[in-house]
Amino acid sequence: MRFHVLTLFPEMIAEAAGHSILGRGVRSGLIGVSPVNIRDFAINKHGQVDDAPYGGGAGMVLMPTPVFDAYQHVKGQLANPGAPVVYLSPQGRVLTQEIAQEFSQREEIVLLCGHYEGIDQRVIDEIVTDEISIGDYVLTGGELPALVLMDAVARLVPGVLGKEASHMEESFAVKAVAPDKNARLLEHPHYTRPAEFMGHKVPDVLLSGHHKEIEAWRHVQSVERTQARRPDLLEG
Repeated sequence: MRFHVLTLFPEMIAEAAGHSILGRGVRSGLIGVSPVNIRDFAINKHGQVDDAPYGGGAGMVLMPTPVFDAYQHVKGQLANPGAPVVYLSPQGRVLTQEIAQEFSQREEIVLLCGHYEGIDQRVIDEIVTDEISIGDYVLTGGELPALVLMDAVARLVPGVLGKEASHMEESFAVKAVAPDKNARLLEHPHYTRPAEFMGHKVPDVLLSGHHKEIEAWRHVQSVERTQARRPDLLEG
C-alpha cells in the first residue's frame, strides 16, 4: 500500500512515517509514504499558495491551482488513476475501524491536508472522493489527522503487525456477544510482570495456563467494559 500525501509540511509526514509500526511497514516495503509539497506548485516565485477568502472573513484559504497541480503530479504516478482522494476535514465522516478496514483494501490512497481556513471548494469538488474527520474538533492542519488515518490503515495491511491475529482482538473488532448477535467490543485489560504491583495482583485465571478459561474471561471483560464505557456499541 502507498500513501501519497499532499501537504504544506512534507517533513512532518516523512519524519513520523519513519517510526513505530508505520516505520517498520515502510522499511519492510509493505507500506509506501510519499509526501508531496503543495508549495512546489505555487503560483509565483514567492511560493504563494493561499489568499484571502472572497466575501471577507478571518484567515486565509488554500488556492485551487496549487492543490490541483500537486494532485495532477501525483496522479501521473499512480498505478491506479482511480485511487481515492481523501480530504482530512472536520466536516467529513468520522474515522472508525470499519473505515480503516475499508481503506486497507486499497493499493493506493491520496491524502489531502488542508491548512489555514481550508481549501477552495472548487478543487475539493473536482478531485476529492471522500472527506474524513478524526473527531468533532478543529486542528490547525490536516497533517495530524492524515497520520492518524495512515496508522489506523497501515496496521491492517497483512504482514505489517507481524502477528495477523493482533488487530482481531483489539477494541472495535467485531465479536460474538450471543449465539445470534455480534457487537463491536472494547478490548479486555492487559497485565504483565510483576504478578503483584502496589498491592494489586494479576487475576488468577491469567496465571492458570488454561487457554479456554482465559479466552472466556477476556471476552466477559470486553463485554463488561463495553457496557460500562461505550454502551452505544452494544445497542440492538
